[in-house]
Amino acid sequence: MNIFRLAGDMTHLMSVLVLLLKIYATKSCSGISLKTQELYAVVFLARYLDLLTDFFSLYNSVMKVVFIASSLAIVWCMRYHRAVRRTYDRELDTFRHYFLILGSFVLALIFHEKFTVQEIFWAFSIYLEAVAILPQLVLLQRSGNVDNLTGQYVFFLGAYRGFYILNWIYRYFTEAHFGRWIASISGLVQTALYADFFYYYFISWKNNAKLKLPA
Repeated sequence: MNIFRLAGDMTHLMSVLVLLLKIYATKSCSGISLKTQELYAVVFLARYLDLLTDFFSLYNSVMKVVFIASSLAIVWCMRYHRAVRRTYDRELDTFRHYFLILGSFVLALIFHEKFTVQEIFWAFSIYLEAVAILPQLVLLQRSGNVDNLTGQYVFFLGAYRGFYILNWIYRYFTEAHFGRWIASISGLVQTALYADFFYYYFISWKNNAKLKLPA
């Protein structure tokens, strides 16, 4: 494992911890898209099917279990925890995320590296993760003001993708058979989706002001 992947994993983990802190400490999920959280739960469940068949390392297995468990816990809290679900912005979170699931699955059936169940679901998870943030970004644009913890959550998610792009560049030049082109292209698409958010995040940080996104 290189430093870029480790940094990516840690910022990804930080995004989850920040979101859990917001939900459990404030008993609020205001500003958080349930649609995005459901998409991430599907992403992790589809990608980590190899937990049942392969063992790479203790670190690898633990991280996979953490991301699956945390994503399911977040979805459960937003749907069924009495205090938390009352704060859910249902009227703003109306993105039709089922189309993203369908489109990603069709892409996986057409563009994959090997026609096996595990590889099809892996490709599906990569395509879906590339666009899973869309409902969250749309909700933030509709609400305008972004609270500090929500802003940090999205920031760490974007940073995670940025570090993974550096990881792929590093592996391309150091590994003889690195050919995960699906992950690389999807990662670039996903990172590009964060560009607008990062611009306004930087402006608010520079001016020491509250983060606001244009509607």
